[in-house]
Amino acid sequence: MAVLAWLIIPCVAAVLAAVWAGWAQRAPRATGDPASLAEHQRFMAAMQRTTAGGGPEERSGR
Repeated sequence: MAVLAWLIIPCVAAVLAAVWAGWAQRAPRATGDPASLAEHQRFMAAMQRTTAGGGPEERSGR
């Protein structure tokens, strides 16, 4: 019976590895949410506005 247990453990591990590999290699879902894409565009525009201001000398008011 102990020999059977030592044989089952690697077989179960191989099956779990195969399931995990199949899950990891699945095709990505389509991201067609227009609201999410518009929010991302607003975020990118805001980041460009805040980082395009210049160096620390400009922000300190001197």
